[in-house]
Amino acid sequence: MSNTIVPRESEMSLAELRGDCARMAPHWVVPAKAAAKPVEPSRIHGVTVPPSSARLIDAMSDYGD
Repeated sequence: MSNTIVPRESEMSLAELRGDCARMAPHWVVPAKAAAKPVEPSRIHGVTVPPSSARLIDAMSDYGD
């Protein structure tokens, strides 16, 4: 049985957390971004959108007003 006391996660300081992240960052690999290829509308089948969702999107100015 070990006498080591491990602090709970909630007791970890922000500085300790940032230090842990900085040490792990070199190990994180960013995959190459694959370019999305456009799909012809005629190939899209079986997608249904409830009328309430369509009205919600239609009412948003970011989507084609």
